[in-house]
Amino acid sequence: MNAIFVLILLLLISLLFVGGKQGALTFLGLFLNCILIFLLITLVNWGFTAMVVLPIMSVLILSVAIYLSAGRQKVLAITWKTSVLVLLLIMVLACLAQHLGHLQGYTLENSDELEGLSLAVGIDFSNLAIIVMVISALGAIAEAAMAVTADLFEVVERTPEISLDNLKKQGTTIGSQILGTAMNTLFFGMLGANIPLLVWFFRLHYSAAEFMNGKLLIFEVVTMLLGMIGIMCSIKVAIFFVEHAFHKEGRGILNESDL
Repeated sequence: MNAIFVLILLLLISLLFVGGKQGALTFLGLFLNCILIFLLITLVNWGFTAMVVLPIMSVLILSVAIYLSAGRQKVLAITWKTSVLVLLLIMVLACLAQHLGHLQGYTLENSDELEGLSLAVGIDFSNLAIIVMVISALGAIAEAAMAVTADLFEVVERTPEISLDNLKKQGTTIGSQILGTAMNTLFFGMLGANIPLLVWFFRLHYSAAEFMNGKLLIFEVVTMLLGMIGIMCSIKVAIFFVEHAFHKEGRGILNESDL
């Protein structure tokens, strides 16, 4: 029994203890998304066009992550629409960042791991870089959209007489609160994952120019920034969709099937 298996088992037990049936669905969603990511890698390795496979698999990953979560049907529907729209934007930005930054491939810092290996794998490393950037942003996009949408529906449920203007103010307040914590999550996640690389840079006395142009570090920073942009866009788009639904249906956005 290795450490990974033990941690997975502890995760399952914790999810069942905290969430019960929903915890089991969450674990199932994680398992299915692992399969989808593996399938994405396999299809790209088989020679399928990455820019066709990526949006399809990304939408499937978002669908699994969202629809296996607890929530009203309208909350899930708005979250899904928001996430897909923001996904398309992030894909465009990832392609642009890759085109301008040339972030693909390996660097001198990878030389020890790659020694004796061949890089002639027949795969476009530019497409791989785009895939990594997009997939890394999916969780942040879905989480922000779900949090804002669910909170605004909760506001409508607790104060059914609320006006559209007050709902907009509530959306701004909730969005700003979620934005701060989500940004910090991405930043500290990136920083923690790259502490060994930063130590490497300092111990080898990299100059400021070498530090700012280190491909590994810049790739992680770009990925983090794309995630942050995705969070901001998800919050704004989700608020817009909820406001539109409230303006169109009023209290009716909380029908019996949603309660």
